[in-house]
This record gives sequence, C-alpha cells and structure tokens, in this order.
Amino acid sequence: MIYDVRTYTCRPGTMNKQLAMYAEHGYHVQCRHLGVPVIYATGEVGDANSYVHIWAYDSMADREQRRKAMWSDPEWLEMIKLADDAGYLISQKNAVYTQVPFSPEPNRG
Repeated sequence: MIYDVRTYTCRPGTMNKQLAMYAEHGYHVQCRHLGVPVIYATGEVGDANSYVHIWAYDSMADREQRRKAMWSDPEWLEMIKLADDAGYLISQKNAVYTQVPFSPEPNRG
C-alpha cells in the first residue's frame, strides 16, 4: 500500500471558497477515479490556510493508472479550470509514502 499525501495552501481568506468549489465540482470526480480518500482535512493548529488529502493505492502503477484516467475526464478538467480561474491556491506539495508492515489497512470506503 502507498499513500499519496497532497497539501495545498490557499491565499488568506479563500480556503472556505476553495473547499466549497471542490466539494461541488471535484470531490465526486476524484472519488470516481481514485476511490474514497483516507482523509481530507484542514488544520486546527499551524498553517490556517492549508488543507491536506491522502489517497491510498495498491502500488505506484495503480496510482498512475487511476490518476491518468482522472486527468482524461472532462469533468475533472473543468474543475481544474474553475480552480485556476478562481486563483485561490498558491502552493501544492505532494509526497508518496509506503505503508510499513505493522500499519493497519485504511478504510477505503
């Protein structure tokens, strides 16, 4: 199992707008291709303008295949255009982690 950890930072005062836009236009598209995320969360302490989502995959090949399908979906491309036009995001950080043997399997919906 691998985990794709994606952290986004929004311009101050825009995170709720970004999350509302994603909830309406993006979440269902990503779930259709990637499955249900392990977590989608905002911070309580630290950077108040950031949120994180974590996706679980069987392998890097599984991740690549699912993300390729998502990026071929016109509905996802429309979400990306909406996000670009809104300009709420100022940075993105991605990391992929490998699950250790004693870690429990996530509930993937």
